[in-house]
Amino acid sequence: MTRFECDYTQGAHPRIMQRLMETNMEQTSGYGTDEYCERARDLIRSACEAPEAAVHFLVGGTQTNTTVIAALLRPHQGVLSAETGHIAGHETGAIEATGHKVLTLPSGDGKITAEQVRRAYDDHWNDATHEHIAQPGMVYISQSTENGTVYSLAELEALSAVCRELSLPLFVDGARLGYALAAEGSDVTLADLARLTDVFYIGGTKVGALMGEAVVILNEALKRDFRYLIKQRGGMLAKGRLLGIQFETLFEDGLYMEVSRSAVSLAIKLRDALSGMGFGFLHESPTNQQFPILPNDLLKRISEKHTFSTWAKIDEERTAVRFCTSWGTTEAEIDGLIADLAAAK
Repeated sequence: MTRFECDYTQGAHPRIMQRLMETNMEQTSGYGTDEYCERARDLIRSACEAPEAAVHFLVGGTQTNTTVIAALLRPHQGVLSAETGHIAGHETGAIEATGHKVLTLPSGDGKITAEQVRRAYDDHWNDATHEHIAQPGMVYISQSTENGTVYSLAELEALSAVCRELSLPLFVDGARLGYALAAEGSDVTLADLARLTDVFYIGGTKVGALMGEAVVILNEALKRDFRYLIKQRGGMLAKGRLLGIQFETLFEDGLYMEVSRSAVSLAIKLRDALSGMGFGFLHESPTNQQFPILPNDLLKRISEKHTFSTWAKIDEERTAVRFCTSWGTTEAEIDGLIADLAAAK
């Protein structure tokens, strides 16, 4: 059975596991104050061309989203997000559990626009009873999105400009950031994110690490006391060096982008093969997530050998599914899937 339902079905890249074993018996200080975390921070600052950035390591994406969002918002404020955003549909009300409302905006492709942000802001303040409604206090987007789409540099620049004009912090969920940076036609860099956002994170869990997300903070107000908030939210790992070692390994010689490019290349190979078989797609994705619309009987046949995620029912005979490649996906696995799809067609 080969698994394509998500990009975290395997443990960690062998080089990370090797480094964890090599350093296993070393004694270091705890809570991310060790030399490995410090070197990882320096490597990330360098990659982002942001020497002033504060970098913190947390364990997982939901924990990171709740910590950052709760830190940025005042008690009466909510966070603007695409209706398909991860915080809106896949985190079990984690944001609402912190006392903040997710203010969703319609989105067909998983992205939101600067115009939508301005309209939501204006609609709130033009409402005569606005103090009875959760106030938009920040903007959340993900790169790449839940639909595998990617914000262009122009789209990010427009969002950044309106957010700064309206004093709304811009936060980018980067759980799959490596795959977005490696996407076909992507013109956004880590340095662009550092320049245009208040805070973003570099996902490790889905991009080769055993676990971990690296939060990069540019907003001076958010930098202050952020470690207090990590601790309060249960995110301060006592053996913090385990996260530092992983991000050091990912960033010291380009491994992060190497595995990201591999996953995207294999996803595009799958996409092109499915297109060649005459199948359409629910979303046009240039990343490691592909959303073909396939006959139900074909899906039943290939499910005996391959896993995938069911995404949307199209009609009585067809379903949109997601195939997700990862840092660990091999060309042989993709070739096997393509062959089985062709045979079942």
